[in-house]
Amino acid sequence: MPFARLATATTPTCHIGLGLAAVGRPGYINLDRDRDLGRDRGVDALRARTHELLDAAYAQGVRYFDVARSYGRSEEFLADWLNAHPDADDLVVGSKWGYTYTADWSTEAETHEVKDHSLTAYERQRAETDALLGDRLDLYQIHSVTPDSPALTDRDLHARLAEAAAGGMTVGFSTSGPAQADAIRAALAVTVDGAPLFRTVQSTYNVLETSAGPALAEAHDAGLTVIVKEGMANGRLSGPHAPDMLRAVAEETSLGCDAVALAWILRRPWAGVVLSGAATVPQLLSNLHAPAVDLDLDQLTRLATLKEEPRAYWERRGRLPWH
Repeated sequence: MPFARLATATTPTCHIGLGLAAVGRPGYINLDRDRDLGRDRGVDALRARTHELLDAAYAQGVRYFDVARSYGRSEEFLADWLNAHPDADDLVVGSKWGYTYTADWSTEAETHEVKDHSLTAYERQRAETDALLGDRLDLYQIHSVTPDSPALTDRDLHARLAEAAAGGMTVGFSTSGPAQADAIRAALAVTVDGAPLFRTVQSTYNVLETSAGPALAEAHDAGLTVIVKEGMANGRLSGPHAPDMLRAVAEETSLGCDAVALAWILRRPWAGVVLSGAATVPQLLSNLHAPAVDLDLDQLTRLATLKEEPRAYWERRGRLPWH
């Protein structure tokens, strides 16, 4: 397991990863992204921004970088950075397949990505990922598995994924939607020749959306590494948009709402890696204060009151515009 490298790390930020969803393409659903990125969202501008973020993250001890086929040119941008930093051999690199980016570098596209969990899609996207990341790829995840995903029942796909695992690749999956817990439990039951197929799970979990928590604890107990995404709820927990309760706790800690929100997740004993989705270096550096936040029982209890009903949370997320 490549994540064993992180388990032995001693830097405070070893359990923070950097996800490149927000900077690998010109359009995304994070709040205030138009302000964060400004007017120039050309390929060269976002490549430079991505490299600045990777430089800062690596210098601060971050050792997990997360991309996907559907994150525009995120794999390409990361590959360029890795090629320029051959000595950065202590990284864990994860990508995802299952969505195809279709916006053609436009923020006005009617459809930005198309989901396909078929074996044919895996074969095509695996070749595309390999062409960019090659042997630097440690983890390949099925993108956004839901309980009705054919990826949970396709035995031919499972066999191909097991072949990749036998060759040294770690195979994982991510989840989305109000039924994340059901998807996680279904994936935990997938075996090939009697052995569990998946070794990692990446799910949305934050103070607003906690429904996957018990299933993620079960996954951890089963030996999977748990990666938490969308800890900032696509910007809903950042300073300008944060609920009053989160703002109050942040003032008590003298740190930002983002650091407190991520610290709340880091307190889960099953959380292996918590992703920062920062779009700017100042945002990243603020996120990286999370391990230093010491939340007491009263603060944890107050933050727990922010929990929303899962369907309401995901319906609101689904209405967020592609900025």
